[in-house]
Amino acid sequence: MSSDDLNAVFGPEGPLARQLPGYVPREAQQALSAAIRDTVADGGVLVAEAGTGTGKTWAYLVPAFLSGDKVLISTGTRTLQDQLFRRDIPRLREALALSVDVALLKGRGNYVCHYHLERLEQDERGLKSREEIAQLRQIRQFTQLSPSGDKADLPAVPETADIWNRVTSTRENCLGQECPFVRDCFLLKARRHAQEADVVVVNHALFMADLALREEGIPDLLPETRLVVFDEAHQLPETATRFLGQSVSLHQLLDLARQTEAAGLAQAREAVRWSEHCQALESAARELRLVSAPVGRMPGGRATFDQIPEPEAFDAALDALVGALDTLAEALGTQEERHPDLAAAARTARTLRARLLQWAQPARGLPEPENQAAVRWLEHSTHSVRLHRAPLSVARIFSGFRRPEQAWVLTSATLSVRGNFAHFQHQLGLGDARTASWASPFDYPAQGLLYVPRTLPWPNDPGFTDAFAQALLPLVDACAGGVLVLCTTLRAVDRVADQLLRGLLSSDRPVMRQGEATRGVLLERFRSAGNAVLVGSTSFWEGIDVPGDALTLVAIDKLPFAPPDDPVLEARLNACRAEGGNPFMEYQLPQAALLLKQGAGRLIRSEQDWGVLVVGDGRLVDKPYGRLLWQGLPPFARTRDAAVAVDFLSNPPAADPLTAS
Repeated sequence: MSSDDLNAVFGPEGPLARQLPGYVPREAQQALSAAIRDTVADGGVLVAEAGTGTGKTWAYLVPAFLSGDKVLISTGTRTLQDQLFRRDIPRLREALALSVDVALLKGRGNYVCHYHLERLEQDERGLKSREEIAQLRQIRQFTQLSPSGDKADLPAVPETADIWNRVTSTRENCLGQECPFVRDCFLLKARRHAQEADVVVVNHALFMADLALREEGIPDLLPETRLVVFDEAHQLPETATRFLGQSVSLHQLLDLARQTEAAGLAQAREAVRWSEHCQALESAARELRLVSAPVGRMPGGRATFDQIPEPEAFDAALDALVGALDTLAEALGTQEERHPDLAAAARTARTLRARLLQWAQPARGLPEPENQAAVRWLEHSTHSVRLHRAPLSVARIFSGFRRPEQAWVLTSATLSVRGNFAHFQHQLGLGDARTASWASPFDYPAQGLLYVPRTLPWPNDPGFTDAFAQALLPLVDACAGGVLVLCTTLRAVDRVADQLLRGLLSSDRPVMRQGEATRGVLLERFRSAGNAVLVGSTSFWEGIDVPGDALTLVAIDKLPFAPPDDPVLEARLNACRAEGGNPFMEYQLPQAALLLKQGAGRLIRSEQDWGVLVVGDGRLVDKPYGRLLWQGLPPFARTRDAAVAVDFLSNPPAADPLTAS
């Protein structure tokens, strides 16, 4: 694939310009595509930051299609995965007139399982409401018509509906080749198509789940490919940490007890004292919950292994729990060949036992092995107790996942801090990767204004959140379009939303907040309203694309430093400090800079967008490290004067900022 080939595709007379509505040739897009082509040719690793509006999707899809190699594309979320598969790829395939076979592959929890669906239909006590009765009927009809069995194709039943947990399988309760419905299995069909296809579209969670299984010695689930593209690559460190770690909840153990008792009494009643063993496991789980109750009164309702109050009582309860699980697993092992339900329970028992034993190691007072250092913590809430374990670093495992000569491309709009990729590379063990950055084509000084109020108290002041909300009111009044308020805590979400509701009582402007409905529903309402206020926290800082006047004001309350009570962060900062490093400058500040850039990126999504970005945290300007943060933001015009910000919102720039002088 030569430069002439790319010029022909991306040029003003090329197929993209002819076939794609609104396509505009961009020099940065073609340069990014050429860098990806070179990476494919030399089998290297490219970390590519492409500003909003560069057109990175076409930039990596074109060389992927034209390479003739098998390609794996991993996206940040299932929503983006579906968008790529159902909208972007078909449009490009048609524009280039290529017969590229593309497969969509998700985790097993996304596909209806015929076996578990039938079991639920036969369980008179399995449904919790009339709504679930209707949902079950819809799912049954769906499986009879759908070629994919992907729950995303059945919008009538929300993806968050609890019933999906009972009509899909897990790795432990999947019957595999022994399943009576193995020939109809949606998951196996999807995996077979992935093995055969030219391009396979997955998400980061599935990619990391496959990586974690390989670490356990389980064969690959994903096909071997010549090129792997990670879109929205900034999410990889967090996703890798989550999937390379492990967790066990008491809810899982209680579920195991209930399922084992039901299966045992139905299939091998006389062989084992099922009720006795299952009740012992339930009692041990409840005792652990009781002795760990003091953790629920600690900040965040969590404590690291070394911080757990009354450690002797906790350790004794944990030993008793492992012992009860051992007994049950041993009993299941003697009967698992008698029925698939007993075999599934046996696999679950062995998996949970292995996780509990790993969580308990090393014993209290002993150091973690250096090559597998991890942090362990316990979460205790009203409804659950969870034991978590996460690696201190995912760098070795993640970078070691790459096959020899396999090309990797990691791309996102937010990978560097002022052009420095060191933090991102260090997290993933990609120190030898080639790095490059392409700026957004947008005219940020004309299209946007950064406003940092002068008069707000410091963020640690008890009155800060109320003052921030009050400072927003004149801006909201002057703003004809939509308003997105991004908070760093859920508590601040409620406080700000309440203040804005009171201040806008006489207005017809709707005020919505995170938690009132699902994220997808809230965003749809926000787009439809055109002038709504939406207040959200972590999950709203990225992945929101609302072009036009439906979003003309983005407000961020505080600099997004990670909470100090996060166990993984605390352990990583301590490790950095122990090695003689500066954890604030080497970890906390770069992380905050990347997240701040993500939040700011919600404002300008197209050449016609405009608006004001408000950051209520004066540290952005008044602290020496603030320069590192604001210089990493798009080059908006800047002010600290409220009147200037109100005037900008009241008198928007020309309709086409690119042609405005």
